[in-house]
Amino acid sequence: MKFTIFKNTVLLFVIVLISCGNIKKVEHRRQKTEGEILHFVQNDNLPVEGANQTEIYLPLLQGKRVGIVANQTSVIFKKEIATSLSAPRNDRYTHLVDSLLTLNIAIKKVFAPEHGFRGKADAGEHVEDGYDTKTNLPIVSLHGKNRKPTQEQLEDLDIVVFDIQDVGVRFYTYISTLHNVMEACAEANIPVLIFDRPNPNGHYIDGPTLKMENQSFLGMHPIPLVHGMTIGEYAQMINGEKWLAHELQCDIAIIPLKNYNHHTPYSLPIRPSPNLPNDQSIKLYPSLGLFEGTNVNAGRGTEFQFQRYGAPFLNSETMHFTYTPVANFGAKYPKHQNELCYGEDLRSEDIDGEMTLKWIIKAYQNSTDKSKFFNIDNFTKHAGTDQLQKQIESGMSEADIKTTWKDNLEVFKKTRKKYLLYD
Repeated sequence: MKFTIFKNTVLLFVIVLISCGNIKKVEHRRQKTEGEILHFVQNDNLPVEGANQTEIYLPLLQGKRVGIVANQTSVIFKKEIATSLSAPRNDRYTHLVDSLLTLNIAIKKVFAPEHGFRGKADAGEHVEDGYDTKTNLPIVSLHGKNRKPTQEQLEDLDIVVFDIQDVGVRFYTYISTLHNVMEACAEANIPVLIFDRPNPNGHYIDGPTLKMENQSFLGMHPIPLVHGMTIGEYAQMINGEKWLAHELQCDIAIIPLKNYNHHTPYSLPIRPSPNLPNDQSIKLYPSLGLFEGTNVNAGRGTEFQFQRYGAPFLNSETMHFTYTPVANFGAKYPKHQNELCYGEDLRSEDIDGEMTLKWIIKAYQNSTDKSKFFNIDNFTKHAGTDQLQKQIESGMSEADIKTTWKDNLEVFKKTRKKYLLYD
């Protein structure tokens, strides 16, 4: 299939197509045309998100019927973001949907992932279709009665834009939504335009690799728990590895990041979901996210989500930190609601560039009733393999467990390299 929307346009030179795969060549062409058609944020030290490069993609949307996969992170940053991060939020960015409507782009509907369009729903919560109160646009939930757009929902569209901030962890479901959108659009012969954003955990690869018999919405592909790719790079992998049904390939184009490589520090200015409030929670998420498959609370129901863990059945003689989860924003029914939990506070923990098993191993070893610890099916879906639970239960050390991941990680790194857009 051809991505005919880009046919006969000079802007092809600044779009990374799935068939391209040679970012150096594209960047060379961009240097020739940048002074003529591109106007980026002036601070060359900051990454420039795909959504901010309006001069590139607006001509591709004009006159088209547009659907947008978006949430609260789908924003265009104002130039002041380079110098005034302390400014009020509304002065720092505008939502992509609001901006495109102002620019007379014909948005027909918004597709909302887990947590909803405004990002307020609990993890895993069923989200209904509806209308956005601000724009009156139809909102189609992709975390409700269907997680993949139906052909009927796509039939009035010419193109779909995908713009969601990811955090680079396999069980963070936005990459599953990406897969489903690409598959539905491939079936409908509708192109997908992807606005790339930095991956705050994009500088390393770690964790067990998913075995396909454990495939679920928490993990659809045979990748490590931390994959080290941006949304745009990951979309290329989905196509290139032929992971869509019937080995379909979706016509995609990517608006790549500027001033970015995989070692560029990036602090998310908007929480990507209700329970990832800050940089520390995002760094700890690959490690503490495994607690989601256990009966241990990982800070939901507090103001320090994914920065602590605890449970009533952890040993109070060895686990001296205590807290009590209560219903709050993003956690209507947290684990062990209104119960005193014993655990650890990790707000000051220095961790970057790795996921660790030390906390889940410690919690298991300090469980006064190990039969309560694992939610077996859910833990396997999060880990991607049933082997990890068996290894923890058998008393294997973290170092020995990580050794069993090594071969699969090396295979993945070679595959990943084919789809990278950035160093």
